[in-house]
Amino acid sequence: MITKPSKIDYEKLITIWENSVRATHTFVTEADIQYFKPLILNEYFDAVELFCSRDENQKINGFIGVVEDKVEMLFVDACVRGHGIGKKLLTYAIKDLNVKKVDVNEQNPQAVGFYKYMGFQVVSRSPVDSIGKNYPILSMELE
Repeated sequence: MITKPSKIDYEKLITIWENSVRATHTFVTEADIQYFKPLILNEYFDAVELFCSRDENQKINGFIGVVEDKVEMLFVDACVRGHGIGKKLLTYAIKDLNVKKVDVNEQNPQAVGFYKYMGFQVVSRSPVDSIGKNYPILSMELE
């Protein structure tokens, strides 16, 4: 089930974010995780429209954040990766929220492959992320 999380859910969301980053973003340093964590929790969550996936027990197992027609964040709890949760969240965003764009870390081949599988194609590349860190970003759009 996909629902909107409340602010009370933010602690669970940041835990999912951290677990997911540690499982998939092997290029990110510990210092960067600690840098981004409070920003995401205290600023970024409020800057996007958030939706979360809940299992049959109402436990949150993934979330997506959208601004206009762009995915700004999509993270799935590391313990349930590969179970279709990311696909469910992205499909919801495409069909119900009219999402057409996403930026992806080039150094995360699983994410790049996932978005390609879901119909996105690379339209541009930046050698740094939005805050100037040396994490190349691929801008992707639905074909």
